[in-house]
Amino acid sequence: MTKQLTVKYNDVPIYDIILEKDFSNFLSVFDTIRKEQGIENRNQPMFLNKKVCIVSDSEVSSHYIKDIIKSLRDHVKEIKTFTFTAGESSKNLDTVYNLYDMLIENNFDRKDILIALGGGVVGDLTGYTAATYLRGVSFIQVPTSLLAMVDSSIGGKTGVDFHAYKNMIGAFHQPKAVYINLSTLNSLTDRQFNSGLGEIIKHGLIKDYDYYQWIDANKEAIKSKDLSVLMEMIDRSCAIKRDVVEKDPKELGERALLNFGHTLGHAIEKLMEFKLLHGECVTLGMVAAGFISYQRGGITKEQLIDMERLFDYFNMPIRINGLLADEILQVASHDKKMESGKLKFILLSRIGNAVIDTTVTRDELIGAIQYILN
Repeated sequence: MTKQLTVKYNDVPIYDIILEKDFSNFLSVFDTIRKEQGIENRNQPMFLNKKVCIVSDSEVSSHYIKDIIKSLRDHVKEIKTFTFTAGESSKNLDTVYNLYDMLIENNFDRKDILIALGGGVVGDLTGYTAATYLRGVSFIQVPTSLLAMVDSSIGGKTGVDFHAYKNMIGAFHQPKAVYINLSTLNSLTDRQFNSGLGEIIKHGLIKDYDYYQWIDANKEAIKSKDLSVLMEMIDRSCAIKRDVVEKDPKELGERALLNFGHTLGHAIEKLMEFKLLHGECVTLGMVAAGFISYQRGGITKEQLIDMERLFDYFNMPIRINGLLADEILQVASHDKKMESGKLKFILLSRIGNAVIDTTVTRDELIGAIQYILN
């Protein structure tokens, strides 16, 4: 059971997204590098004369780092590991500085490779380090959370948080490959798994009505983690993300549609001090954006309720306590999606089609926030 998608930049293939059920084909992540160097056989011993640093967090490393080392041991020059405390609180420049120190102490140079083994925090932080160390080194994404598989591992957006402002410092730096091992989903809690489904449902809402309907029709199999259904789901979501980032690699236009639910979601995430997962906060933001879309006639009240019902089926929050509308709006006003003093907001013109809007008023935003506040 294998699927593979190719991501292009200016119509030139630059890396593959590889979907597998285990790590048995892991050496395929080096195919792009191998071909660039004219190396014929990936299975020959020491086919890459490079050092590799596997970057992971304290939760993921105990599950999978040994598998990656076993796959690489006979094929690369040297393997080092760097592990940091799991959680959003580690996604900062202090952790990056520690990783810089480790790379410098071990004489990593531009021909060497970083491997991001973990969820979105690991991928974003490793990618940012790769983008800035020696003005750019190669890195490979090995996402182990559903959220990272379908979202942050694809498209080359990297970054870290700064003073609790999410992803405020970053760079665009494309990976050399993305390797998705579906069996890593088994180590996720139900809450972590469902958090990723928020982004998956988002893909249907903004780009593909048929896919949105497919998710709804297959929700029981998704919830029970049927492998064949998950493979199709992740493949379709990756294809949607791939198509968007190919058209707009630097987020100058259409790629902003992927921020549906994120403006208010990021504000909630910060105010809740990251006690809610990213996908949970984005779900709340999508419900709020869906409410404005309904108020403007883009979707019907029944469609808004159906959205909420699908989120609720996967135990995703659709209402929240303990916050004030004004404080959410104030934090959202500092979002990096501001453009010339106007907030770029993503709305639904219909289910399966999203639009960028800069005319959403303060009253509309307050009304939408109040809708999701209990």
